[in-house]
Amino acid sequence: MLRINGSVVVRSIVNFIRSFIHPPIEGVVLGLSGGIDSTVTFYLCVRALKSHRILALIMPDSEVTPSEDTDDAIAIAENFNVKYHVIDINPIVKVFSRRLPNFSFEANVPCGNLRARIRMCILYYYANLENRLVVGTGDKSELLIGYFTKYGDGGVDILPLGDLYKTQVRMLGRYLNVPDNILRKPSSPRLWKDHLAEEELGVTYDVLDPILHLLVDEKLSEVEISEKLKVSLNLVLRVKSMVERSQHKRKLPPIAYLPQEAFAY
Repeated sequence: MLRINGSVVVRSIVNFIRSFIHPPIEGVVLGLSGGIDSTVTFYLCVRALKSHRILALIMPDSEVTPSEDTDDAIAIAENFNVKYHVIDINPIVKVFSRRLPNFSFEANVPCGNLRARIRMCILYYYANLENRLVVGTGDKSELLIGYFTKYGDGGVDILPLGDLYKTQVRMLGRYLNVPDNILRKPSSPRLWKDHLAEEELGVTYDVLDPILHLLVDEKLSEVEISEKLKVSLNLVLRVKSMVERSQHKRKLPPIAYLPQEAFAY
């Protein structure tokens, strides 16, 4: 159902990335986590641009991020001779913890979103400093269900993987010869210790992606999807609710447009 033509996908995304790199834009900066999405995005950037036009920021929280993720990210950048910085965001998080009243590291979602927003700030610091665009690493599955931090990993300039479901990103990773250890790695935003995406969502991407495809792309009814995929109707309804409740993340903030008489004085 979700098979892709690897060569067409790569050619299209490479052209997409290149189309944004023109003066005064000098190149791109992206967060490289050692996970599947950021690695595939990095591989596509390498195909699209010369190495000096790419800057990879590896931003672990030393008390949360597994060391193997950082090691994997470093190995990927070095393998392609791409400049990178390793920036431990833990000291920055600690400053927030000392300054915010009632701060609690036990509050996973608020603290996790704070980490994502700190990373966004760092990405844009380097983007501004070096006239680069921030390349987002989010995929279609995450965008549709709102599984990203508003003004965190959702705060980017371009989204090369935005039309590919998570399962398709893994297919593309195999096509691009991404290392097996990264292909097999469970998806995780690493926003808190032992954080796993499918565990938090309560559904695997192998199940979620076909539901999203039939719901959003094929416009099938909830009952038709349930019958076609042989999954519970309640699950389909829950996925639909995730899409609907996260609409605000995919739109600019609403503006309070005023009547003409408000400007008559």
